[in-house]
Amino acid sequence: MAAYQAVVFDFFGTLTRSVRRGPQHAEIARALGCDPDAVLSVLDRTFQVRARGHFGSAEATLRWVTEQAGGSPRTAQLQAAVPARVNALKADTRLRPDAESVLEAIKRRGLRTALISDCTHELPAFLPSMPIAPLLDVNVFSVEVGRCKPDPLIYLEACWRLRVAPEDCLYVGDGGSHELTGAAAVGMTPVRLAAPDLGDHLVFDADEDFAGLTVPSLTAVLDLLDRVPALT
Repeated sequence: MAAYQAVVFDFFGTLTRSVRRGPQHAEIARALGCDPDAVLSVLDRTFQVRARGHFGSAEATLRWVTEQAGGSPRTAQLQAAVPARVNALKADTRLRPDAESVLEAIKRRGLRTALISDCTHELPAFLPSMPIAPLLDVNVFSVEVGRCKPDPLIYLEACWRLRVAPEDCLYVGDGGSHELTGAAAVGMTPVRLAAPDLGDHLVFDADEDFAGLTVPSLTAVLDLLDRVPALT
């Protein structure tokens, strides 16, 4: 195994516990005059195109989703619903109990850290308020760069911002969006997080055929790093 200069993490299901949509999403749909099931159906089938920022701003994207679900939202309704969606996604998001301590330990080892997330506009809005935010050197959000995993460019963007080569990066993810095979394709060393809670995780395009390194917890990533000294 090669030495590493950086550890790159997925967010949902990796730095967080499994994610399931809470009741706030249905409340937002009703406030927009839509059937909640219709809105959730649109959200599920259009995740990647929304995560690439195809429809523009958060408000424009939510208008499109609402119209696809049969609604005709007023501007004032949308303006109220955008921050409500941020709050709903944040409420769905619970950091793993060892996320902060693992990131701190990685930094103490002299390695850099990065986040690559397939996400819509909400994560960039609420991540800065989370305790892990100061421990991440680089954040690459698909909605901002217009690419989703496993597109090579989203990984290379993180490497460019970190000023490291892909071969010097350990990539940790639960396997959504074929992220692990995508990381391997650009030269990173991928590691699947197979935490027990991920059985009911909301995931799109799972990397089911990945047969590489697997760890049961984020803390176990530190054991991998300790087997391979950081580059100096």
